Amino acid sequence: MATRRHVLKGLAATTALTASPVAMQRAFGAVPGDARFVVVILRGGMDGLAAVAPYGDRAYRRQRGDLAMPGPSEENGLRDLDGFFGLHPSLAPLHPLFANGELAIAHAVGTQYRERSHFDAQNVLENGTDTPHSRPDGWLNRAIAALDGSESPVGLSVGANVPLIIRGPARYSTYAPQALPALTTDFVTRLEAMYRQDPVLATTLDKAMRSQAMQTEVLGKSAAGMARNRRGGGAAFYREALSAAGKLLGDAHGPRIAVLDTDGWDTHAFQGTTQGALATQLGYLSEGLTRLQDGLGAAWRRTAVIVITEFGRTAAINGTKGTDHGTGGVALLLGGAVAGGRVVTPWPGLDTRHLYDGRDLAPATDLRSVLKGMLRDHLGIADAHLEERVFPDSRSAQPLSGLIRT
Repeated sequence: MATRRHVLKGLAATTALTASPVAMQRAFGAVPGDARFVVVILRGGMDGLAAVAPYGDRAYRRQRGDLAMPGPSEENGLRDLDGFFGLHPSLAPLHPLFANGELAIAHAVGTQYRERSHFDAQNVLENGTDTPHSRPDGWLNRAIAALDGSESPVGLSVGANVPLIIRGPARYSTYAPQALPALTTDFVTRLEAMYRQDPVLATTLDKAMRSQAMQTEVLGKSAAGMARNRRGGGAAFYREALSAAGKLLGDAHGPRIAVLDTDGWDTHAFQGTTQGALATQLGYLSEGLTRLQDGLGAAWRRTAVIVITEFGRTAAINGTKGTDHGTGGVALLLGGAVAGGRVVTPWPGLDTRHLYDGRDLAPATDLRSVLKGMLRDHLGIADAHLEERVFPDSRSAQPLSGLIRT
């Protein structure tokens, strides 16, 4: 019985069913103010000093060496933000958002984790505490619990795996289309009959059917393309996944909170500058975020997206023309609800005497302060709930104000 329940929990991600519009309206719950919130996790440690380069820092080119990005006045150079920071050219599609006040950069941010293990750093990033593996649930799930007063989930995990950040007791749905044949009507009818006498299984199946019906209605043929890209792996799949997430969140009866994670950001060797492994990844990311915006449509103006990574990378180039695991990183905040057009940071500087352990960009802002500010001002979660439940024992990380439009 437990095995069948586990299978049914993921049924919404693997079946193609139909339901009435009334049923679809009950597929997901509501968030106060109809706000949307999206978290994108970049696993591997994105190099924030390349993605948003502090070209105005006097120590930048000396530290970066051959990885220093060409300046804004040079061919295929950085896209200037404020005369000090510049966007990597592969992120150029996001530059108009900055100009329109819909993209903000939180630089020199980080968790309280100070070692350099991917696994532990990602766990801290997702569990919302100071200590790896101290919680079995994620901070986004605990945030959803503060909002979820309906019988249906408001959250959505997009992708083949459900990340820790959204796992926990609060209800959420999943979306990860499989390249499998659609279930026949006869099979579904038999399944319904089999579980009709079991309230738990019958309710789970009903919710899965309604959720999948809404997803199928909204995504249509795009789901098949996403499934094909999933077989190929890599960033192309997540580019399609962001497009799907936008369409699902943009629907009036869809989810309101979503999370998606990507890998491939560990650039130890041959990182490149305007071309190379990192440039390719950033290109996929910018295209995916643009597709997310397109999918959201009119809902974009009520959306806040945050792109985060477990840590930054070393200030200096290593012996294999890459960068090693670092500390301070960068977070991208975008959406119509974001008060953008600025880089938010008490910049610590790249001179060696200012680096953490003499090698890393020093984390000047606790990432939880950024997250708290967004959750409070965008989703309306109370300070007390953020402090006591979402990010327990985080009183030192006070919420940053002014990140969301008023």
